[in-house]
Amino acid sequence: MTRRNFVTELTAGVTLLAIAIPLNIGYAQIAGLPPTAGLYALIVPTIVYALIVSSRQLVASPDAAAAALVASSIGGLAAAGSADYATLALAQAIICGVMFVLLAIFKLGFLANFLSKPILVGFVGGLALDIMVSQVAKMLGVKIDSGKDFIGKLVDLVGGFTTVNGWAVLISVCAVAVLLLGRRFLRAVPWALIVLVTTTLVVVVTGLDQQGVDVLGEVPAGPPVFTWPMIDWSLWLMLIPSAIALTLVTTAEGLLVSRSYSEKHGYPFHANRDLLAFGASNIVAGAQGSFAVGSSTSRTAAMDQAGSRTQFPALILAAGTLLLLLFGTALLADIPSPAIGAIVGVAIIPLLGIRDFIDLWRKDRFEFLIGATCFLVTLLIGSIPGILVAFVLALINIAKRASNPAIDVLESSGDPGESLLEDAPAGNVTAPGVIVIRLAAPLFFANGAVFSSAVKDAISSAGRGRVQHLVVDMEAVTDVDVTGAESFVALKHWLAGQSVSLAFSRVRPNTLHRLTELGLLEAEDVFATNREAITNLVPSTTGSTPEKGH
Repeated sequence: MTRRNFVTELTAGVTLLAIAIPLNIGYAQIAGLPPTAGLYALIVPTIVYALIVSSRQLVASPDAAAAALVASSIGGLAAAGSADYATLALAQAIICGVMFVLLAIFKLGFLANFLSKPILVGFVGGLALDIMVSQVAKMLGVKIDSGKDFIGKLVDLVGGFTTVNGWAVLISVCAVAVLLLGRRFLRAVPWALIVLVTTTLVVVVTGLDQQGVDVLGEVPAGPPVFTWPMIDWSLWLMLIPSAIALTLVTTAEGLLVSRSYSEKHGYPFHANRDLLAFGASNIVAGAQGSFAVGSSTSRTAAMDQAGSRTQFPALILAAGTLLLLLFGTALLADIPSPAIGAIVGVAIIPLLGIRDFIDLWRKDRFEFLIGATCFLVTLLIGSIPGILVAFVLALINIAKRASNPAIDVLESSGDPGESLLEDAPAGNVTAPGVIVIRLAAPLFFANGAVFSSAVKDAISSAGRGRVQHLVVDMEAVTDVDVTGAESFVALKHWLAGQSVSLAFSRVRPNTLHRLTELGLLEAEDVFATNREAITNLVPSTTGSTPEKGH
């Protein structure tokens, strides 16, 4: 940071402070924790993250998805709002931190790549809709049991329509209108803070809390105190699945956002360092009264729009929050819950993924189905089943695509022939007596049988006795697994029965070693290029070779 951009960074920090405080109070309530749990996350965890992370812009904080995950996973172990519940939230954050550190040390951040866009959209969308029910209840002044599942909360909401508070509805409607219109026309203005201050003044002046409008209540003053959750080992173990879910979602979203901004503005990005920063901030969060810390896409975007290119606004946020906890907690007591519900509800609307689902429907129906399935499982069954189904769907998606690789006969002109996933055209050979087939994927369990079938179809379609040599172009084959090797061994026996010799071309060094290790490469010839293979197998052929370099 320089003198030139100091004012910009300072202004961005004040903006971040205005955005983060009301949101984190709301997210703490979503998680079933006191407001201080959300505010504490903005102090020491934020400072630790800012000092370690490689990203100059990514904002770390509890977010809506993380809060919902905390509530859904811990709600079955302890009553929301109880001391045991808060202790479990601390332990969960510490486990997340340890997992982040392990991911960084062993460079396992790639595991988050299994959470593709459809899976993330579905998973986060399911959590967001579950959150929305609770926020709508606040906006209507209806009491529901936040510890119930989605259906239970929805039933409570519908059954409580007779208890709707008119003043709460009026506050909510005004707040939503200001937030939506402000976000559309004057995005730089901290509308959430304005709504919070204005509605609080209205409640204080008019005494609406005496008319049934719920308010935040007393918030304990003072800085966070370092502690350590003391629970049985069995409870630590029970928290591991939900901690894995939190870690993976944060890794996938956090690294994606961090990478995108580093590419946009041309500064270095170090994934493992970012994971280490998440780990340290989560361990600290769990040791000082907060809950799991993730990445905030919306706040990062706000900082980018404000012109911030450093982590200095995060330090301003920490300092401002600490001052609030030391001297200003009395200002928080009369904040109306309908206003908090409106702020959080508007903030999570993008997380519902409506536009993303429409886009997926237009582009790929199968990926839409993946997202929709993950959405429904997360919403109706739970977050942990949702993340498990997400990984199963990811594996199914990978297997589906990998089992249908491009398998082509190279023509004598050098252009790929028809895909052999369907019947090969009769007489399609690369050169007289020779077929060169290119497999554009690793050979493994999902496509071994498909490749063997494609080769047999190509040779059979060429006509009996027309093919004496098969050359397998291995340039795109980066690996071979045991199941794929067994399929290939069976293919070799079939080729021998057809009196067709086998050769390889353009084999990568690692793949060559793998072929030898698996017993696939015995007396077969290996050629550097397809041109060399054709020259050696059909010496009299001229002008009928694949493209130069192959």
